[in-house]
Amino acid sequence: MKLPLNDKKFVFLLFAITIVVALEVLSIIGIHIPMPYAPFVFAIFILGIGYNVLWNGVKAIFKLKFSNINLLMLIAVIGAFYLKEFPEAAVLVVLFVLGERLEEIGIANSKSALDELVSKAPKTAFVKAENKNVPIDKIAVGTIIQVKAGEMIPLDGKIISGETIVDEAAITGEPIPKDKHTGDNLFAGTLNKNGFIEMETTKLSVDTTFSKIIRLTFEAQGNKSETQKFIQKFSKYYTPSIIAMAILVFVIPVFAMQLDFDHWLQQAITLLVIACPCALVISTPVAIYAAIGNASAKGALIKGGKYLEALASIKAIALDKTRTITFGNPIVSDIFPLNGTSREELLACTAGAEIFSEHPLAQAIVDASKKEGFEPHKTEGFKSIMGKGATAKCLVCEDETIYVGKLDFIKEHQHTDKETEKIVEQLSSQGKTSVVVSFGDGVAGIIGLMDEIKPDSAAALKEIEVMNIEPVMLTGDSEKAANYVAEQVGIKKYSEICYPKTKPTKSKNFYSSINS
Repeated sequence: MKLPLNDKKFVFLLFAITIVVALEVLSIIGIHIPMPYAPFVFAIFILGIGYNVLWNGVKAIFKLKFSNINLLMLIAVIGAFYLKEFPEAAVLVVLFVLGERLEEIGIANSKSALDELVSKAPKTAFVKAENKNVPIDKIAVGTIIQVKAGEMIPLDGKIISGETIVDEAAITGEPIPKDKHTGDNLFAGTLNKNGFIEMETTKLSVDTTFSKIIRLTFEAQGNKSETQKFIQKFSKYYTPSIIAMAILVFVIPVFAMQLDFDHWLQQAITLLVIACPCALVISTPVAIYAAIGNASAKGALIKGGKYLEALASIKAIALDKTRTITFGNPIVSDIFPLNGTSREELLACTAGAEIFSEHPLAQAIVDASKKEGFEPHKTEGFKSIMGKGATAKCLVCEDETIYVGKLDFIKEHQHTDKETEKIVEQLSSQGKTSVVVSFGDGVAGIIGLMDEIKPDSAAALKEIEVMNIEPVMLTGDSEKAANYVAEQVGIKKYSEICYPKTKPTKSKNFYSSINS
């Protein structure tokens, strides 16, 4: 759990606890603050740190809420002062306040990732008919809105004009942006990378996929664990019972048996403090929210306490491929120079064309060229053909036109041979993306790209299996890409439920492992 050490109040609380605990230790070894100063010194700490606790205890008396923990704290502090046990009273209050503060910090940490998600969501959209930005909660279904390059898609809808590339990682988790054309669906919360589009909204702002994700996460606070529910119910009956027992321990010996007043008051307060469920009631939410906060800080959103508690009994775990097992960023994995083209010429010339593109695959090729020490060639006349590839004229390679893109696109301009098709098919079987390059006559080479697997994924998955938990990989990527990654990291089962051609055996195993 991340502690707010820049919070002055929290730092003051830690400072006060240090002093009070030090004074308690000194009192145990026989060093005391002299009278009449002791009660005033400790009263300052108690009132300064625990004013709200004591005030809530007073209000609980008038409301006859004997199950209120603050009432127990009030009784304990009054009794300790009567018995001149000032350090004990102060320690009790400051530690109780610390527990409450830690719970608040845990809740704040658990919401940090969600707050970041909400802050990125578009608040307005440019409505074509009104020629101005309108709050998204006032936009009806069927409204035509315009989205510029670099802007977030504000609402779910479909393109009616324009073409672009959309990064859908926020919704689907897939690393490579998708080409979008007229008629294609768009999700709110995704990023319009490079094209101006007009879209017709198909859902209200409250019904978008993005809004549902946010709403489900906000409901996390209502999903209390079974332990939390039990303890809250238990303390409602247990706390008044302890107060009653403490009263009997005091009243019967003192008034019925005429025994020492101070001794039995001390015994009653001791019973009250030791037996009350303060630590139990505080520790559970603190543990729950500290765990949720720690998880959210590391990128894992847990919907609530009951889901966190359920982790102890799981038999299978579903892991998203992209950004969990892999980094979610494409990298160049294979380079095949063909027809006498050198590796340097292939990379430098391709990078020279791709340097003008914002597509992640293009940037990966540019990065690979620079990493190998090949400066991208100077080019001009760059032109992107949506969904196919790009062209540019190289100023280094005798003004040759560079064609970069899918195999079908290259076939439109150059002759391709069986070797080219074989390499593309080979890369495809490994779940990799092929970028075919041509300049001059024929195919100059093929560059393979893949979503980079995290170096610690295989080891982490083995640790999961050691705990007798079966990992299952989920992905919306192609079947071949899923199969390749699964083999590399040692996953035996992965979901193919998104694929048109589902293998019954793997789907059956997937569902049975989850249901068991």
